[in-house]
Amino acid sequence: MHDIKTIRDDAAGFDVGLAHRGILPVSKELLELDEQRRAALAKQQELQASRNALAKRIGEAKRAKADTAELEAEGAKIRAEMEALDAEGPRLDALLRDMLSKIPNLLDAAVPEGRDEADNKMLKHWGEKRDFAFPVKQHFELGEALGLMDFSGAAKLAGARFTVLKGALARLERALGQFMLDVHTTEHGYSETTVPLLVNDATMFGTGQLPKFAEDLFQTTDGRWLIPTAEVSLTNLAAGEILPAAKLPMRLTALTPCFRSEAGSAGRDVRGMLRQHQFHKVELVSITKPEESGAEHERMTRAAETILERLELPYRRMLLCAGDTGFSAVKTYDLEVWVPGQETYREISSCSNTRAFQARRMNARYRAGEAKPDFVHTLNGSGVAVGRALIAVLENYQNEDGSITIPAALRPYMGGQEKITAA
Repeated sequence: MHDIKTIRDDAAGFDVGLAHRGILPVSKELLELDEQRRAALAKQQELQASRNALAKRIGEAKRAKADTAELEAEGAKIRAEMEALDAEGPRLDALLRDMLSKIPNLLDAAVPEGRDEADNKMLKHWGEKRDFAFPVKQHFELGEALGLMDFSGAAKLAGARFTVLKGALARLERALGQFMLDVHTTEHGYSETTVPLLVNDATMFGTGQLPKFAEDLFQTTDGRWLIPTAEVSLTNLAAGEILPAAKLPMRLTALTPCFRSEAGSAGRDVRGMLRQHQFHKVELVSITKPEESGAEHERMTRAAETILERLELPYRRMLLCAGDTGFSAVKTYDLEVWVPGQETYREISSCSNTRAFQARRMNARYRAGEAKPDFVHTLNGSGVAVGRALIAVLENYQNEDGSITIPAALRPYMGGQEKITAA
């Protein structure tokens, strides 16, 4: 969330920043509301001073046995005005906070102009695409032919956009998640964490899912929300805290189910496992000092890239353009893995630096020595999406007979098994 003081100091610069995202200027409206709020506060303080002075005059009049009726009537008038302002101040505060909470983060200067994913910039390509000597199949064709991927059974249980995995494919999904956690915890310094999958409004607000993206979420009847990513729970562990500078950076990782309504994706990726209501993902979260977040962003993205390289999956790193960068991010790298069945690259990881945007929403700060507490910077990334990694392995490691060769990095997690064949 944005600081109204910063907007007050440089309204024109704030509007220029929003224009980078293609958003019309809002500083005038914000500052008008802020002025009303500050005027209400000043008036309340003025009335309190008048009330104190009047109380003193009434006391003096009573000691002199003078008539205080007129003074007391004036006091009643002041009290009524103050009571009205008691409600007006919080109302204006809430309005301003609501407006600020719906404005996205300002983008880094390095983010290219553009409207959508077609304008993203490729920064890096790794790996060689396999040259198949037979017609390539998509993951759902392979999984169903193996008898280990069941969409109709999942639909019977829960409806569309769910999958049942069986046998070796279920184990392969588990192996992918365990492999990713092991690499990130033993080589990249992330601390494995188990977090709640159900969270409250404040937690969703802290990372920017609420109020703007409520329709993309699942909510329970008691008002809790199913997490769309472990970023929500992991990042909010710092909410309301003042962390010692010596504890930064904090690097956390979790393997969790994630839940998304996919409200805006009707008709997209309806076949297979690409766009599911429920999927597993290994999440990476870093909490840093402000001056360290840029380097941490590069480090986090490299950690995610390592997973794809160990699995020997061709990928590319993309710098997202202004129109494709998420609400909370100042800068985002997407890693896109090659999916031969579709003959295209698909996103498998998104690594973002949000700077102080989330920290301000959740009041997450740090203190260096005796200095005044300052907001931390928060970063998040997929390390990586397990379901999409499963898709990429199936399609890149498929054989002409429909079997799947298991990547060497995963064989220790599969009991030494080298190939998946029909059940």
